Amino acid sequence: MKKVLVTGGAGYIGSVLVRLLLAQDYSVVVVDNLSFGGESIVELLNDPRFTFIKGDIRDAALMEEVLTGIDYVAHLAAIVGDPACAKEPELTKSINLDGAKQLYDIAQKVGVKRFIFASTCSNYGKMDDEAGYVNEESPLAPVSLYAETKVAFEQFLLSQKGSGTACIPTCLRFSTVYGLSPRLRFDLTVNEFAKELALGRELVIFGEQFWRPYCHVVDLSRSVIEVFNAEQDKVAFEVFNVGNTEENYQKKMIVDEILKFLPDAKIKYVQRQEDPRDYRVNCDKIANVLNFKITKTVPDGIEQILQVVKDGFIVNPDDGRYKNI
Repeated sequence: MKKVLVTGGAGYIGSVLVRLLLAQDYSVVVVDNLSFGGESIVELLNDPRFTFIKGDIRDAALMEEVLTGIDYVAHLAAIVGDPACAKEPELTKSINLDGAKQLYDIAQKVGVKRFIFASTCSNYGKMDDEAGYVNEESPLAPVSLYAETKVAFEQFLLSQKGSGTACIPTCLRFSTVYGLSPRLRFDLTVNEFAKELALGRELVIFGEQFWRPYCHVVDLSRSVIEVFNAEQDKVAFEVFNVGNTEENYQKKMIVDEILKFLPDAKIKYVQRQEDPRDYRVNCDKIANVLNFKITKTVPDGIEQILQVVKDGFIVNPDDGRYKNI
């Protein structure tokens, strides 16, 4: 039984990933500071293969103790998203970059075999060719502190190649995430739009023309396990965009999908240019190299969110607990 450390395992993606790992008979250790609480993983404490440690990844002594005996690391812990990072820039750099580097160094020191980093397609910033797609070889042009820290840590990991390290890194550039999770978020584009319209509100859309790739939280989590299960030479020092090339959407396209479920929904479009991020992403590499295929699409995620809100699964979907800031 392989033993996996998931940092940030109580989070939106982490709480889904942990369950999938347990379902595949991995032994799982989670380190999380529970800044958003631990309800998302509380019942997992019943599972003897699951261990939780409350802590900060920047605590070197703690992490050396935790990492000793670990086979694989899935590093998700971070200040996530542009608004949260902009609010606390020094903390962002400390956790997302300095803490991440230290974590990898300790993992390497104690004999961890594989290290997966949850990066982001935000690294691409704005594509040069508005009619084309970016891929893993495209120039990176981060336009936010969040993406800058992700790019910097990617570069750090990839620079270890040729150093003789036995701790093999892989960088997964996640598409914009959506869908249901034990730590649900309504501050993500697909989830937010579906929630607002399910509640009968007018939805105001800014910058409807900008492109993003989207991927369900379950499929992003599955991609981590695919890398763990893959032959080492296929994933060592590699970067993969995670998603599906067909799942690139403009905001207006997402709204059009919601209107198929809620044809009377009220929408207001406001032209806005100050968010310069605009990228349509090719995800063929992970499909070709690892035979990775998504299992859910944006319309599937919309239907899920609409049901959860309209049927009253969430008592107060406006509660701050469902946001990262």
